[in-house]
Amino acid sequence: MATSHPQRAAAAPPGMGPAAQRATSVLDLIGNTPMVDVSAIAKGLSPRVKLYAKLEGFNPGGSVKDRPALAMMRHGIATGALREGKTVLDSTSGNTGIALAMIGAALGYPVTLVMPENVSKERKCIIEAFGANIIYSSGLEGSDGAIRLCRKVLQQNPERYFKPDQYFNEQNPGAHYATTGPEIWAASEGRVTHFVAGIGTGGTVMGTGRYLKERNPSVQVIAAEPEDALHGLEGLKHMASSIVPGVYHEEELDRKIPVPTDESYDLAYELAERSGLVVGQSSGAALFASIQVARELDAGVVAMIFPDFGDRYISTNLWMGWDEWRKRRQRP
Repeated sequence: MATSHPQRAAAAPPGMGPAAQRATSVLDLIGNTPMVDVSAIAKGLSPRVKLYAKLEGFNPGGSVKDRPALAMMRHGIATGALREGKTVLDSTSGNTGIALAMIGAALGYPVTLVMPENVSKERKCIIEAFGANIIYSSGLEGSDGAIRLCRKVLQQNPERYFKPDQYFNEQNPGAHYATTGPEIWAASEGRVTHFVAGIGTGGTVMGTGRYLKERNPSVQVIAAEPEDALHGLEGLKHMASSIVPGVYHEEELDRKIPVPTDESYDLAYELAERSGLVVGQSSGAALFASIQVARELDAGVVAMIFPDFGDRYISTNLWMGWDEWRKRRQRP
């Protein structure tokens, strides 16, 4: 399968992947992430079906959220909403916060983030390393609690803050329409037939799906959604029990697939042992839904988003369960 930048691949030493880039800023490194064939992880597929994962952990902030965070901040600067003296403020479950903190550091803007107190300590440490301030909301209220508390903080001093508002800012799906969609189309050489992504804000599945549908209306756009409200898939939303983001338009989807937590964790473990990919739980969820789709096909190319790598979840329930999974596999 072709890379997004064949000219870079051609310049690389044999077997060494794309040639290194030079950049004037870390922001220039956002996007153009690789896609990798993960078909071998799924059993019982037709030989004419392929599964490809787009590895968004290769973004400099470590996740897919670098794309919309950059688009929202650049739009804020262009419109004058973000200017000298303003502090960037938003709610986050972690990855968007890391992206905003990184971009704020690179552009010289202070950042304050509201996030649930029970997000992984790795995410907290990364955000603090970028110099951002964190306000913690109740862990029991999840991302919705962070949204509500962030609104209160903004109301107390609206002139102080620029709020990108990732859940309602059209620059969020717009970033994926402009970058993620074209990259998947190019990397698959226009052969993608199904696109699968988890639902957090909805920006990734909406924006990428719109682009792919424009290129080929028969492409199926599918959301992977936690199967119930009390799930362990950090970063994903169960829409029926959540504040529905303004950028999310369910009527644009061809399908939603409910995803169980335990099976998503198991697939994350399997990816590590069989494919050399240590990913987060939302990547396991995307893979679970993609395998469901792939097993229904006689032929096709299923592209999915792996939003981040697993190193920012080492202290969470995800990797706490890894040892038990290995023991289960070793039992006769």
